[in-house]
Amino acid sequence: MSATPSKPAMVTHLCTGESEAKREQILTGAKAIFAAHGFEGASMSAIAREAGVSKGTLYNYFANKCDLFAAFVEKNCREKLQVLAPVQQLGLSPEKTLRALAREIVRLIISPESLMLYRIIVSEAPHFPHLATTFWQSGPKRALETLSGWIEGQVAQGTLKVDDPIFAAEQFFSLCQTRIAHRKRFNMPLENEAEEEEKVISNAVRVFLAAYGVASSEKTTADRTAVF
Repeated sequence: MSATPSKPAMVTHLCTGESEAKREQILTGAKAIFAAHGFEGASMSAIAREAGVSKGTLYNYFANKCDLFAAFVEKNCREKLQVLAPVQQLGLSPEKTLRALAREIVRLIISPESLMLYRIIVSEAPHFPHLATTFWQSGPKRALETLSGWIEGQVAQGTLKVDDPIFAAEQFFSLCQTRIAHRKRFNMPLENEAEEEEKVISNAVRVFLAAYGVASSEKTTADRTAVF
């Protein structure tokens, strides 16, 4: 009863593809249930029904609701944060880069998925503090690390003067959350949203550069000093 070497490899490949598709199917169902009922109100049975899989299949992929929520958060954050890194690689001036980043940050924060996650985390954190940790590690922390890395590069080039890049990144994200984000999170109406978005972006960049930007004359002096 000798085994044929090629067949197991083919079966494994097919199962892997099918598993990934099924996992995505489950996460799509979980998104709908979490959005409608929050974390505590969601049940694995409801998620299985929404995803069109059996509970047995669901538990084959995720041991419990916490694991499923963590996977959902990680996937959502990973996809949303993809827009930030390329902006920093365009070779634009600090001001133009910050404007582009601010625009992406504002739109990321007020996207339906981000608003849904924010509301879940805020409402459930007192009872399930690990949810907040999961969200922080997958979303804000990664975004701050990405931005602080760019800030460090600008400090090295002499275009910014920052002692604590992480703290400066936190400040920039906070500036991008004024007015629009707060109203969206509370489901409050917002008139002239496009105008308000431009106002938030422009002022976030202006305030950040006023605090950390290096004036042209100061940069020129620093460059001359470095030469000698």
